Amino acid sequence: MRVTRLYVDAALEPGARLRLPDAAATHLVRVLRAREGDACVLFNGDGGDYAARIDETGRREVVVEVGVRTDIDNESPLRIELLQGIARGEKMDLVLQKATELGIAAVRPVSSERSEERLDALRAEKRLAHWRQVVVSACEQSGRARIPQVSPLANLASALSDLPADALRLTLVLDGAQSLSQLEPACHIVLAAGPEGGWSPRDREQLAVAGFIGLRFGPRVLRTETAGIAAIAALQACWGDLR
Repeated sequence: MRVTRLYVDAALEPGARLRLPDAAATHLVRVLRAREGDACVLFNGDGGDYAARIDETGRREVVVEVGVRTDIDNESPLRIELLQGIARGEKMDLVLQKATELGIAAVRPVSSERSEERLDALRAEKRLAHWRQVVVSACEQSGRARIPQVSPLANLASALSDLPADALRLTLVLDGAQSLSQLEPACHIVLAAGPEGGWSPRDREQLAVAGFIGLRFGPRVLRTETAGIAAIAALQACWGDLR
């Protein structure tokens, strides 16, 4: 039987007894019907999995005993950061989920001229918390023990001013100057995928000034929820750990 794997935002030490956060406790006991004595696995993003066993269950709390730590070595040697034009609702969730499963290192959500969703400060804060939970859930499912960073929503100009200097910068455009086969392999990439309306001419100018190379990725127009995921998979197949 598959052992349930749960993220907890807490220090984990073998031999310690830990009260699970409410959301994790509810999922474990009420949804999965786990009982005292059942095994589970905990992780907190430090790169390891911790065997655990349910010690106590009650109406309001679940206490587990933390066991042996196991190092998890399944992070890609290829560091890809996704600069993603925000999409509405489940489309953005899909991008975050699949990008996490494919080994993304970080996601930088951006608003741009053609973004179809506009978020005020309060809604942006709520969406950020939701996006981070989507990434955590994808790590629980995929076995990753390090959590990809999801940055707060920024406009394109601000996001471009805060990028790592040493990364290869690629943006997905139908008329891109280069194909993937023409590029020299890199170990650190920032990949820019436009919003549902695509990058505007002004967006593309900003990306070009920031050093982004237009990447031609096939002859068909890909939706925003397809483009970044497909490109990440291709990059991982060429230079990462999907070979």
